[in-house]
Amino acid sequence: MILSNSRERTRFFRFAIVGAFGAVVDFGIYNILVNSFFFPVVLAGIISFLTAVASNFTWNRFWTYPDSRTKPLLRQGLEFLVINAMGLLIRVPILAYIDTPMRRLFANLLQYTHLAGRSPLLNANTLGDNITLAIAVVIVMFWNFFANRYWTYADVAA
Repeated sequence: MILSNSRERTRFFRFAIVGAFGAVVDFGIYNILVNSFFFPVVLAGIISFLTAVASNFTWNRFWTYPDSRTKPLLRQGLEFLVINAMGLLIRVPILAYIDTPMRRLFANLLQYTHLAGRSPLLNANTLGDNITLAIAVVIVMFWNFFANRYWTYADVAA
């Protein structure tokens, strides 16, 4: 398996760190768009995702896979974008179909706590939206790592 190689584990760890930073970008933009500008969750999810992809590509090219810079920037960027677009196709149905049930779940859970209504961050919609997004981010991260490793960064020695 690819992760049995210590060099690949280091790359996966770096990819995960880059992904965590990308998740901060993703969640931040998503929450600003949904909570401040009242964007629909799917549209906000697409915009925040694409912004995170741009950040992740830059960091992965220069830090996770610096030896991949022998591949032309445009070609590698397009490959990365294609993989991430497929990830977006995984992500959008998760956001579309899980968000409402998660909001309902948190509405039910919060009605029995003293936390309900005390903070704009501790409401059913915000919690449901963010847990749904977290589920999507984790699922897509694994897809992105393995698909990018075998295509976008296939020229990098293991």
